[in-house]
Amino acid sequence: MKLLKGNNYKSYLKVWAAPISLLVLLFFFGAIGYRITEGWDWGDCLWMVLITITTIGFGEVEVLSSSGRIITFLIIGGGLFVVQLTLQRFLQLSELGYFIKLEELRLRRLIRRMKNHVIVCGYGRTGKEIADQLKSEKISTIIIENNLTRKNEAEEKGFNVLMEDATMDETLLLAGIKNCRSLVVTLPNDAANLYVVLSAKALNNSCRLIARAATEEAANKLKLAGANAVVSPYVAAGRTMAASALRPIAVDFMDLLAGSDCEIEEFKLTENIEKIVNFTTQSEKGVDFSNLDGALLLATKVSGKLSGNPKDKINLSPGMILIFLGSQKQLENIRYKLSEILVKTT
Repeated sequence: MKLLKGNNYKSYLKVWAAPISLLVLLFFFGAIGYRITEGWDWGDCLWMVLITITTIGFGEVEVLSSSGRIITFLIIGGGLFVVQLTLQRFLQLSELGYFIKLEELRLRRLIRRMKNHVIVCGYGRTGKEIADQLKSEKISTIIIENNLTRKNEAEEKGFNVLMEDATMDETLLLAGIKNCRSLVVTLPNDAANLYVVLSAKALNNSCRLIARAATEEAANKLKLAGANAVVSPYVAAGRTMAASALRPIAVDFMDLLAGSDCEIEEFKLTENIEKIVNFTTQSEKGVDFSNLDGALLLATKVSGKLSGNPKDKINLSPGMILIFLGSQKQLENIRYKLSEILVKTT
């Protein structure tokens, strides 16, 4: 029986048309029967049909005539038929995976409306930590996982999960790669991570790509493929432990920052020198960042060279990256004020 066709709710709801139609007809003709035989008002007629079908045990509205009892008998028979048909349809649809597909359809509609979210490929040990951190920051997250056990575990924590192969372009498009802010690849296989990065880069060149690598060779290949950041769990753990031993205050500060309203964000300036010149001319040949909406300018980066603790007024140059510390509102205000000379990433 071809019950599951189409990719919209209407096609999935059509399978319930027969039971619902029969139930409506049963109420309609049952009420008419009581109306003709007993002369009750429509409210009492419908109420009598309801308590008869549901067999909840309430007493009759009034003493029934012989004709009324025949109507009641027919309603009971019709009710049993409708209930049996509904149960059969329910069991049949369950075997065909109807409710699973209905949930998938709901998720796909939700993803189509999402923007500026994060896609996490793989819900292993690393993926779990990333997803939990994103959840604590109230960032919309989509997880791609093809392992049923891990999928169920993620759903129990309230995550939206696509049970698909992350290396497929179709899966990335379904997860909203066109509208996401970043994609994090934590698959256990370096080759799979590389494949996902290549696919994501081709589908959305402006998406920020973060990948996991087990070896230095894999890390270099992932960077060549277009990954914006590559993290090796072993190297990262070693650096964190060394930093805790040498610079404990800095490590504690980063941990504190992760649980606060403050964020560190990069703002990349355009390569168009004319826009930079026009902007700095309007700003009296220098932009004062000492009191820019309360946010703190931590550093600037030019041609890969990082300069910390810059002066209050700095000379802007094409391609310069400004690194600010502030709340989301403060950073949004900075983005608005510098919108003329910023590189659009979304």
